[in-house]
Amino acid sequence: MKRILITGGAGFIGSHLAEKLLNDGNDIICLDNFFTGSKDNIRHLIGNKKFELVRHDVIKEYLAEVDEIYNLACPASPIHYQYNPIKTIKTCVIGTINMLGLAKRCNASILQASTSEIYGNPKVHPQVEEYWGNVNPIGIRSCYDEGKRCAETLMMDYYRQHNLKIRIARIFNTYGPRMALNDGRVVSNFIVQALKNEPITVYGDGSQTRSFCYVSDLTDGLIKLMNNKNNFIGPVNLGNPEEYTILDFAKLIIDLTNSKSDIIFKQLPQDDPIQREPDISLAKKELNWTPSTAVKDGLLLTIGYFDNLLKKSK
Repeated sequence: MKRILITGGAGFIGSHLAEKLLNDGNDIICLDNFFTGSKDNIRHLIGNKKFELVRHDVIKEYLAEVDEIYNLACPASPIHYQYNPIKTIKTCVIGTINMLGLAKRCNASILQASTSEIYGNPKVHPQVEEYWGNVNPIGIRSCYDEGKRCAETLMMDYYRQHNLKIRIARIFNTYGPRMALNDGRVVSNFIVQALKNEPITVYGDGSQTRSFCYVSDLTDGLIKLMNNKNNFIGPVNLGNPEEYTILDFAKLIIDLTNSKSDIIFKQLPQDDPIQREPDISLAKKELNWTPSTAVKDGLLLTIGYFDNLLKKSK
């Protein structure tokens, strides 16, 4: 089997990916600086002889012999990536350069976890991979948006200049167990507020749209992209094309949690996208991938996770 490095491996998506690849018999190196990742996410994997946990920041060079690299290192929620924007863009750019250098030395395949944020506030809907995006390069979100766009540029330049084996996944909103309580994302915010019977905070008038992909579907897509036999490198959208307005999504969470929460409205943050929905035609064609978990089913599993988390924290 393969020796696989996952940067950000103790994070929400990274920990699920590590678990799945480990269960497939691979040797896993989990690299994380624990800025947003948590040992609780991978505690059940520690002790497995095929799993190695390394506390390390990708901004600094890391050397190892590996066959594959999944580069997931970077805070992904607005609260976290805006907390230290300079560190965020360093992670996206310097961290990606370091991982590309490692892949080049080892002749390893490398997958970049890019994001739907590269489309910015899109003028094309749903978003297709050929769309170049509508991003504010000097806004409060640009440390992440432009950082991820630059990471894609680096991936493509290493591919063209060094014939490196690359993959680029543009990840849309993903949810599931192991999301952090305080990550500020729509799913976790709404569920925690609903379970506490607190007012659910909707920014703007709630007419903006999002789509939500369950984490196991997303990790299946990442693995299919890495292992596809057609040398398809992407970029490719990975997400659930089922679109919700934020207001309808809040009402759905209230219904699923049997909450007494009211909905309150606050000012929309700067550069918050009005529409966000992936066109996944390319993923279907090249990877034979489509999400299989119904949003309500995934939400019930996620609600159960947060309910247990809140009870333990009392």
